[in-house]
Amino acid sequence: MKTISVYDSPMCCSTGVCGPSVDPKLAEFAGDLEWLKTQGVTVQRYNLAQEPERFVQNSAVKEILDRSGDEELPAILAEETLVSSGRFPDRIELAEMAGIDPQAANAAGEGQDSSKGEEASGGNCCG
Repeated sequence: MKTISVYDSPMCCSTGVCGPSVDPKLAEFAGDLEWLKTQGVTVQRYNLAQEPERFVQNSAVKEILDRSGDEELPAILAEETLVSSGRFPDRIELAEMAGIDPQAANAAGEGQDSSKGEEASGGNCCG
């Protein structure tokens, strides 16, 4: 299995799934990353506000920052290859990036309630 690395724009906590008004896209993405982990994928997630050194250490991500600041974040790498930037891919796209059968991702996503996100695991860090 591959390693998926996510380089997020500055957020108050590692996932951005916190506070009184959670962006549903962030909650869904956090849930999809957790699903990837259950499939044996190594997931690394970095927050520009908390780990800026990680962003300049990776040449592809540094190039994005040099070009447009944080406007093209999140940057997502499969192994060390940039596979997406500027948006949160859905579960099927993430599965493909990680080398997992997209049909498995599709079946796993049916009936999921991604609105729970990080809050369901007690990760409400900002509010």
